[in-house]
Amino acid sequence: MKKALLLVNLGSPDAPTSSAVRRYLAEFLMDERVLDVPSWLRALIVYGTILPTRPQSTAHAYQQIWTQQGSPLISISKKVAELLQEKTSLPVALGMRYGNPSIEDALKSLLRDYSDLEELCLVPLYPHYAMSSTETVIEKTKSVLAQLGSRMRLTIVPSFYQHPRYIQALVNCAQPYIASGFDHLLFSYHGLPERHLKKSDPTGCHCLTPHCCTTPSKAIDTCYKAQALETTRLFIETSGIPLKKTSVAFQSRLGRDPWIKPYTDFELVRLAEAGSQKLLVMCPAFVSDCLETLEEIGQRGKEIFIRAGGKDLVLVPCLNTHPDWIEALSQLTT
Repeated sequence: MKKALLLVNLGSPDAPTSSAVRRYLAEFLMDERVLDVPSWLRALIVYGTILPTRPQSTAHAYQQIWTQQGSPLISISKKVAELLQEKTSLPVALGMRYGNPSIEDALKSLLRDYSDLEELCLVPLYPHYAMSSTETVIEKTKSVLAQLGSRMRLTIVPSFYQHPRYIQALVNCAQPYIASGFDHLLFSYHGLPERHLKKSDPTGCHCLTPHCCTTPSKAIDTCYKAQALETTRLFIETSGIPLKKTSVAFQSRLGRDPWIKPYTDFELVRLAEAGSQKLLVMCPAFVSDCLETLEEIGQRGKEIFIRAGGKDLVLVPCLNTHPDWIEALSQLTT
């Protein structure tokens, strides 16, 4: 065994309690690639403003989706790692960028169990590149490898937003829901502050105007919004659904700074008021169902849509353990 695979997802609190959520949010929000302000200001915002109030409400949200197996994101990610292990002779490990199981624990386990490892293939479980997701996973993994004194060569699976197997897996996962009939399909991607796009895109094409990055360009290599739009285009092309029955929005904004538009909660109201009765919502930026899909869209989003005049919002599950997704991962890591 000279090569190993390390899957890394975002992570979750250890429990749906205020204290566990507080620990998780502290680690998450103190990441300089998530809250990208000077360290003194970041500490002031996190410890002075967010942590005194947010953990209780976030813990309540987690309680709405917690299962007997724990956090859906963690339990699904573990199952994905197990299923991928069945398809490869390479050792597969799983780590979370924040919380447990940590990247450090995953790497220690690999180094302990496989002393002849020469290469680590890192798989950030994010289809679309962002400094607050893909980049922070890469840099954290590099840091931990250095701390552990490992000389393994690090290779990284790039963003797979347009990989044919990923797109086909999305289509196949959504097909039963599409076949059941719908008025509109909303692609809801995780949002980012606009300043993150400016930092990640050195070309100056920041996707902050209505006509920006509507076609692929060099900027797509590092532009989150451009990659999201390309995933959407490929899905529509592959599935054959009418373009006029779809739209794109961005969710999960935090704070007062401008984030990528349009905002999902605004789009839900617009669609209901425009006459959509049955709305399908997909969240292609997430490969595993989590708080942002199950609670933010499946529960709160549904309430927003119905309150605005819609009849039903159906959340299309993430790829989770879909066989086509496992096959896509297998191809991405070979």
